[in-house]
Amino acid sequence: MRNAPRGFATRAIHHAYDSRKNEGALTPPLHLSATFTFETAEQGGEIFAGEREGYIYSRTNNPTNHILEARVASLEGAEAGIALASGMGAISASLWTLLAPGDEVIADKTLYGCTFSLLNHGLGKFGVTTTHIDLTDPANLEAAISERTRAVFFETPANPNMRLVDIAAIARIAHAHGALVIVDNTYSTPYITRPIELGADLVVHSATKYLNGHGDVIAGLALGRQEMIDEIRAFGLKDMTGAALSPFNAMLIARGLKTLALRMERHSENAMAVARLLEGSEAVEVVNYPGLESFPQHALARRQMRAFGGMLSLELKGGYEAGVAMMNRLRLVSRAVSLGDAETLVQHPASMTHATYTPEERAHHGISEGLVRFSVGLEDIDDILEDIRQALP
Repeated sequence: MRNAPRGFATRAIHHAYDSRKNEGALTPPLHLSATFTFETAEQGGEIFAGEREGYIYSRTNNPTNHILEARVASLEGAEAGIALASGMGAISASLWTLLAPGDEVIADKTLYGCTFSLLNHGLGKFGVTTTHIDLTDPANLEAAISERTRAVFFETPANPNMRLVDIAAIARIAHAHGALVIVDNTYSTPYITRPIELGADLVVHSATKYLNGHGDVIAGLALGRQEMIDEIRAFGLKDMTGAALSPFNAMLIARGLKTLALRMERHSENAMAVARLLEGSEAVEVVNYPGLESFPQHALARRQMRAFGGMLSLELKGGYEAGVAMMNRLRLVSRAVSLGDAETLVQHPASMTHATYTPEERAHHGISEGLVRFSVGLEDIDDILEDIRQALP
């Protein structure tokens, strides 16, 4: 008998599925049914009441989705997970469930543009206050947190400037004041960072990105304690957002998970090579990549990250004009938003993913007008480097 827990890649391939219970099918079946039958009326009532496990309707759960939820929960070290129709679906369903009028969310200065918009322009309409502080210094949280603070929300690394937050330090402070810690782990994936093991209460993902890995799905996940996930499923998903994930998309993400460990290693290797090329270029003002020794939070990255990921950002010495010109000269690298695909992508946050910020807000939140973001893909590294080299001024 094996007593040691199975490894990450093994669980990403096998967890929560037994082919012997599914006609010997090596790959989990795809359940496209919208509704599910009950043997008796009494059984249906018990499932609706939560007194018995079972499936009711694919808006709330589905056997294919369940495998994905259980598998990613295992990888994150969480008790349970819930799959939703998008990353923003995961964030919004979670926050609608956990927050109430009068609550405060303390968020890091730098967030994905749509998350920033939800916190400041969406939840704000319903009596929830968002306070942005620099969470790279935990002392700032100690100074800002209050009895109204219900949750602390951040990304690490942050999109798009790669700032890191010390998850364990923030969790200690938040929990001492009775606040939840919610971490967007899209950039790192559980292969690189597992926030729950460092004290976070809830982890959210845009599963569109690395978890799927092939650019053909829109999806989200939230992972945490069973009781919290059950509440998000019953209220945030079922009643508030209806952000149900298609079982077909769940199947595609589960397929992508099988190569997650391999892909994240290759993404990280390629990104490090790109970062070193850019760091050595006289045309580059700054490169933001946690793996570089010159990165201000490199020591924290080494403590908190298994590898350094596939994302980086930079600013050329010529600012906005130089950055856009460089982007337009790229031939292999595609100009596109999103990230985590096999293809290398480049985008301009100020005019694209973070355009929901005003120019003044971007300046305040550390997103310069000249910042360029790369999602380094899985192509042969010599080809990626050649394309970037010829595009630089």
